[in-house]
Amino acid sequence: MEFNIEYKPSFALLKAKLSPGETITVEAGSYMLHKGEVEIQTKTGGLLKGIARSLLGGESLFLNTFVARSPSEIWIAPSLMGDIIEVDVNGTLYVQDMSYLAHTGNLEVTVGWRGLKGLLAEGELVWLKIEGTGKVFINSYGAIERIDLNPGEKTTIDNMHFVAMDGTVTWRTRKFGGMKSFIFGGEGIVMDVEGPGRVWVQTRNLPLFAKVLSKYLPKGD
Repeated sequence: MEFNIEYKPSFALLKAKLSPGETITVEAGSYMLHKGEVEIQTKTGGLLKGIARSLLGGESLFLNTFVARSPSEIWIAPSLMGDIIEVDVNGTLYVQDMSYLAHTGNLEVTVGWRGLKGLLAEGELVWLKIEGTGKVFINSYGAIERIDLNPGEKTTIDNMHFVAMDGTVTWRTRKFGGMKSFIFGGEGIVMDVEGPGRVWVQTRNLPLFAKVLSKYLPKGD
C-alpha cells in the first residue's frame, strides 16, 4: 500500500494506492473519490462499541472500510482546512474526536475518554482510543506540530489545540488561571502532560475562529 499526502499544510488530501485485497478504514464522510474496483464495507467495530463511539465520542457511528478488488486509488479529504500526517502505532494512541481520519492495519477504534461536558460549550473534551499495530492518519485545523517528551518532561497545552498523544503520556486537565481568567480571559481548559511519548498539537483553534466569524454573520430576530 502506498500513501501520498498532497496540498500540505493548508488543504491536505490523502491519496491511498491499494493492491488487490488491501484495505483502509475511513471516517464516515471523508471519502472523496476512488479509481479501480473497490468494495465498501460499513462497520461499527462491534455494535456496542459503535454505539458508544457515536454517543460518547461525538463521531459517526459507522466507519467505512474500503477493500480493493483491483489495483485501486482512494482519495480521502478531512472536513477542516489543515494538515494530515501519518502516525505509526504499536500500542495505544489517543486522538481528539475531530482529528481521526483513517487507519490501516490491526487497529481498534473506541472511545478513550470524555470529560468536562457542560463546563464550556466549546471546551468539551472527547478522545478516541486507537489500539493495536498499524498506521493512523490524523488531520488538524491548521498545521500540526509534533512534540517529543522525554521521561518526566512536562508541558501544558490548551485543550482546543490538542490533536493526539501516545498512550505512554500521562495527563490531567484543569482550568487555566483563576476564575476571572477562566470566564473572561479567553482561555478555558488546559492539559498538563508528562512524557515519555509523542504529543501532536494544531496551530489553530476552531471554536475561536467560529466565535470571530459569528460577528459577521446575520443575527436572527
